[in-house]
Amino acid sequence: MIRLLCLIALALGLATAAPAQDRARVERLFQDWIQATVWPRARKAGVSRGTFEAAFAGITLNWDLPDLVPPGAPPPKAWAQSQAEFGAPSRYFSRATLDGATAVGRSMARDHAATLAAVTRRSGVPGAVILAIWGRESGYGRAKIPHNVFQVLGTKGFMSTRAAYFTDELIAALQIAQAGHAPPGAMRSSWAGALGQPQFMPSNFLQYAADGDGDGRADIWRSEPDTIASIGAYLARHGWTAGRDWGFEVTVPASVSCALEGPDLTRPIADWAAMGIARVSGRPFPAHELAQPGSLLMPAGRHGPAFVVTPNFYVLKDYNFSDLYALFVGHVADRIAYGSGDFTASWGKVDRMLRSDIAAMQRGLEALGHDVGGADGLPGFKTRRSIGRWQEATGQAATCFPDAAIVQALRR
Repeated sequence: MIRLLCLIALALGLATAAPAQDRARVERLFQDWIQATVWPRARKAGVSRGTFEAAFAGITLNWDLPDLVPPGAPPPKAWAQSQAEFGAPSRYFSRATLDGATAVGRSMARDHAATLAAVTRRSGVPGAVILAIWGRESGYGRAKIPHNVFQVLGTKGFMSTRAAYFTDELIAALQIAQAGHAPPGAMRSSWAGALGQPQFMPSNFLQYAADGDGDGRADIWRSEPDTIASIGAYLARHGWTAGRDWGFEVTVPASVSCALEGPDLTRPIADWAAMGIARVSGRPFPAHELAQPGSLLMPAGRHGPAFVVTPNFYVLKDYNFSDLYALFVGHVADRIAYGSGDFTASWGKVDRMLRSDIAAMQRGLEALGHDVGGADGLPGFKTRRSIGRWQEATGQAATCFPDAAIVQALRR
C-alpha cells in the first residue's frame, strides 16, 4: 500500500500536457504498476509467473491509443476524446463495404452451410446474422489484427478513461494465455483489446467461445467453424429469440411522432401498423410478429430510413453498442439470405458539426429537463427523441436529428 501511495504521489507531480509528458518516468510507473497491481491479481486468477513474464516481455506503453489519461492529467470530457467532424449515418453504409460483406458472406454461406445449419439449430440464430457479424468484425478472418493484446490492455488498464474495465480484461487475457487457448503468436488485438475472428474481448472469450469443429478446443483465431459457433453462442446467451426477425424498414407517416423512438417505448407491432406505419416492401408485417413487441428506430430522424425493430436488434447491440452497427449487421444479413437491395429511403444531408457541438446541444437539452442519455457528443435515441420533443414543444416540425440551427439554439 505504501508503495502504491508513493507511485500515486509521483504521478501527480508529472506535467499534464501530452507533448511535455515525462514519458520515461511514466514508463517506469507503468512497469511498477504491472508488478505491484497486475501480478498479484494474475497470480490469484491462476496465472503462472512464467506465463506472466512471457506476456509482458518487452512491453511498453502504446501512446498512440485513444482515450488515454496519463498519470496526473485530468480526465477529458467525453466528447473531447474525438474532435473529428460528427459522422453522418450514411458513412456506415458505404457501397464498397456493403457489397464486399455481402459477396464474401454468400460465399461463406455455401462453404460453411453444414456448420451454419448446426449452429442455427443449437442457438436459434440465423446463419446470415452470424456471417454478417463475422464480416463486420474481421472481414471473415481476412483483416489484419495489428496490436499486441498485452500492450493494448496494459496501456489502457494503466491510463485510460476506463482503466478498471481494461485491467479486468487484461487479467482475462492472461488467463487465456495460461490455458493455452491461443496458438503461438495469436494474441493480437484491435486497439480496444478484441481478439480473433469474432473480435471477442478476453472476458467474452472465456464465457462464450465454442467448439464448432468437434476437436475439443475453441479456436477463434484459426478455426472458421469455431468462429461461427462462438458468435452464435454469444447471441443466443444474450437473448436472441429464435423465429423472429431483427426488424423491418418502414414508412412513418407525419402523424406519428419521431419522438416515439426507443426500446423503452416498445409496443406490439400490430399497434405500430394501426398507427399507419407500413413496411416499405408493401407486404404486411408477418402474422406471427403482430402480437410481438417492436420498437421504432430512426437513426437519422426524419432525414433517413426508419425501422420497426424487434428485441433481436438489441441483442445485436449487445455485440457492439451502436445503432448503426446493429443496423449494418441486420441489413447485410438480409442481403446475404434474401438478396435484399439497399434501403428504400435515402440518407439525408447532415450539417458539418463536431462532437463538441453535439455535446453542447445535449447540455442545453439537459438544462431543459430532457434525458439525452449523457452529453457525450453522440446522438443516440434518447438525444434524437429529446430533440423531437423540444421541437414539438416549441411549435416546430419534429425532425429528431441535430443540425447547425438546433445546436445554435440549444448549446450550453
